[in-house]
Amino acid sequence: MKHSIVVGYDGSDQSRLALEWAVRQAVLEERSLHLVHCWIWPLFTDDLGPVEGVADSGLRHAAEAIVAEGVEETKRLAPDLEVRTSLVSGVSSGVLERMSRTAHLVVVGSRGLGGFMGLLVGSVSLKLAGTAHCPVVVVRSRANPAGPVLIGLDGSPKSDTALDDAIALAAAWKAPLKLMHVRDDVRLFGRNHSYPGSDVLAMQILADAAIRARAAVPGIELESVLVTGHSVAGTLLEAATTARIMVVGETGQGNFLGAVGSTAQTILHHAPGNIMISRRPRG
Repeated sequence: MKHSIVVGYDGSDQSRLALEWAVRQAVLEERSLHLVHCWIWPLFTDDLGPVEGVADSGLRHAAEAIVAEGVEETKRLAPDLEVRTSLVSGVSSGVLERMSRTAHLVVVGSRGLGGFMGLLVGSVSLKLAGTAHCPVVVVRSRANPAGPVLIGLDGSPKSDTALDDAIALAAAWKAPLKLMHVRDDVRLFGRNHSYPGSDVLAMQILADAAIRARAAVPGIELESVLVTGHSVAGTLLEAATTARIMVVGETGQGNFLGAVGSTAQTILHHAPGNIMISRRPRG
């Protein structure tokens, strides 16, 4: 049996966009949808646990109404889609992290009702990007349906995993795949200085990725781009303006449990469109 697509839903505009994305992806991949709403998340005791004694309060009834609204919207978009719901008392990021253990992917809005103006990603999205056990899609817009799936490559094992996710999306959507490697040159005395052999290594990373993509999906439309830039994240963000989605590895060359790398974190905060953080269970 195929694993479900889990979507976090809180009734906000951003979570509605996430729900729409998740529904369409579930239909495309012939998967069921698991709609999750976490309630009483603003109420905490000193030890950060939910306040007891509110199970029968108006908060729960309001939460039930939000879930019902989400189901209604799902059925409007895809009447035949199998959907189940969970109304859970707890912190959204922790609940979704646990559910990610058995999910195909988790989909969330960039900011929920608890978001702060000026930030393009909320704490739930950022936390999940560093703790989930499956890929996490952060939905910010309806995106460019004609745009490519953009993947930033650095030659690391996690970059290869992200490439597999990007290939799968491009194949499912019948979309072009754009492979990008950013050569981060050192700038000294007003001039760019490349590391010895960096050109050869960069071209090999792109060539290997193209071979992998064509082996997985014969006939896939590919574009390989090598760019020199002072900021990997900044260069990828510029390319993302025309992409349907950007796929990034969870930590790149680093390996910090519960955190995303600096490039992924910058992209999460500033990307103009939708993002997939490629996550896998840790052995």
